[in-house]
Amino acid sequence: MPTITALRERARGPSSSVEIELDGTPWRLVPTDAVVRAGLAVGRALDREAARTLGRELRRVEALTAAARVLRHRDVSRRRLDERLERRGVRADARRDALTALERAGLVDDGRVAEGRARSLAGRGYGDAAIRDALEDEGVAEEHAAAALAALEPERERAARLLVGRAGDGKVLRRLAAKGFAAETLADLTPFADDD
Repeated sequence: MPTITALRERARGPSSSVEIELDGTPWRLVPTDAVVRAGLAVGRALDREAARTLGRELRRVEALTAAARVLRHRDVSRRRLDERLERRGVRADARRDALTALERAGLVDDGRVAEGRARSLAGRGYGDAAIRDALEDEGVAEEHAAAALAALEPERERAARLLVGRAGDGKVLRRLAAKGFAAETLADLTPFADDD
């Protein structure tokens, strides 16, 4: 059974790594975090259990690194992040552990994702139905979607602002209906009268 004879820290990019030497021969370069969490130390035999633990920690580091790459670009829901990691081939147990750790750290927060996405879509002229659909597609739980919609300016007021001076314009009404505004909201704001 091979024994760890040296652990040498090596700087590599923004994170550090450790070169593991087994029986006097360089073996692998692995992230420092994985070495520490696996409990590797000079003089310890790299038996089956130690190798399994190291493998699990390497998968965890891989999942966290891949997740950090995704989150660097934009905030995403837990479900969307899980799907992205799955497509990259990250195992289910490593994905679950990474997502739990990221949630604990506040880096993955479905409530924050829902609020930000709802605010963004409302600012671009979308109605509540379209916003609700987008949040559902994002994988946000219903309670987060409902809270995000409740935090927005009421749909009727948003539609009224978009209809200023154009309430009788059928094209504008159709466009707002296509952007998820409720038919009742648009009917309330439209001064249609039967003059026939």
